[in-house]
Amino acid sequence: MKKLLFTAFLLAGTVFCNAQETKFGVKAGVDLATAKVKFAGTTTSASETGFFVGGFANIGISEQFSVQPEVLYVAIKDFNFLSVPILAKYSVSKEFGILAGPSLNYLLDAEEDEFKLNIDFGASYDVTEEIEVNAKYSLGMGDVSISGIFIGAGYKF
Repeated sequence: MKKLLFTAFLLAGTVFCNAQETKFGVKAGVDLATAKVKFAGTTTSASETGFFVGGFANIGISEQFSVQPEVLYVAIKDFNFLSVPILAKYSVSKEFGILAGPSLNYLLDAEEDEFKLNIDFGASYDVTEEIEVNAKYSLGMGDVSISGIFIGAGYKF
C-alpha cells in the first residue's frame, strides 16, 4: 500500500512538474488613460494617450493556469509611473487567455502619496509561440487615480 501511494504521488508530481514552464518576455503598447483627482468634494478628470514598455514572466502553475508578474514603465502626458501588475492567467484555449489581478503603481512625478493600487483585467492572444497581443483595463483606486485601457504586443523568449 505504501509503494502504491508513493508511486501515485511520484506520478502526480512528475505530471505537475512537466506542466510548469516559465517564459520571459518584453511588451510595449499604447495606453488610453483617464486621470481623476478628487479634492474638496469635486472631481477633475483628464484623458490622455500614452505608451508603456516593460518586461514580464509567465510562470506556469498547471496546463491552464499561470501567474504573470510584469514591470512596466508607463508614460502619460502629466503622469509617469512604474506599474507592477501581478496577474493570474487562465488559458481558455491554447492561444487565448484571461488575465486578472492587482497592480501596484509608483508615481514618479508625485511629491507625496506616490503608491497607488489598481485592479487589472483583460485578455491575451498568442499569435505564434513567441508573439502575443494583449488588452487590459486597469481600474484606479483612491483620491488620485489613473484608469485606462492598455493595448499592446509582447515577445516571449
